[in-house]
Amino acid sequence: MTKTILVVDDEKRLVSVVESYLVQDGYRVVTAHNGRAALEAARKENPDLIILDIMMPEMDGYEFMRQHHKEKDTAIILLTARVDDEEKVIGLELGADDFVTKPFRPRELMARVRAVLRRMEKVNPDAKVLRAADIEIDRENHSVKVSGQPVNLTPSEFDLLSALIARPGRVYSRLDLLDILQGIRYEGYERTIDTHIKNLRSKLEPDPRSPRYIETVYGVGYRFKSK
Repeated sequence: MTKTILVVDDEKRLVSVVESYLVQDGYRVVTAHNGRAALEAARKENPDLIILDIMMPEMDGYEFMRQHHKEKDTAIILLTARVDDEEKVIGLELGADDFVTKPFRPRELMARVRAVLRRMEKVNPDAKVLRAADIEIDRENHSVKVSGQPVNLTPSEFDLLSALIARPGRVYSRLDLLDILQGIRYEGYERTIDTHIKNLRSKLEPDPRSPRYIETVYGVGYRFKSK
């Protein structure tokens, strides 16, 4: 099935270039030039992935994410003109799955698009449902329950939790977890993993300050508690 991608940026020439590359790669493309128009497009078209500029008129990318993720957890690649760790942390906390810094080569963006979509489609045929402690992950339906109650996770959070829960007790370094998210190691964004883990704990843990499920192994990384 053809994937639909929503491209949102107030630079119309950039949108046109990105659209042409995506169409060439076989995607269906919807475009918008500000956050408000993007919200309407997302509701109407239900895209599989959103490529989103941060700085836009009427509604910026951050506010779009706040509004959109109240309704749906769509995978998002953020476009940013600044190389700023703080900006990346804010984006990750709001549910971004990847970043591309302007100016960029279109083929780099296409590679990121394919990587994010591949992560969303990964299903282990031998373990479609994972269970540990009070958590149940249905990989086929991309759903998570804690003590029987549904929990909404972003695609990146879902992939991290699936990896951790599939092998309870195994310690994953931040670079290991980056590999799971990106398919390759790039630019050493180890802080992004800490942000994703913080978000996961806030959604899963009864008390995020005293985690029952996701344990920090200081100086190494993280693991899902085996007991």
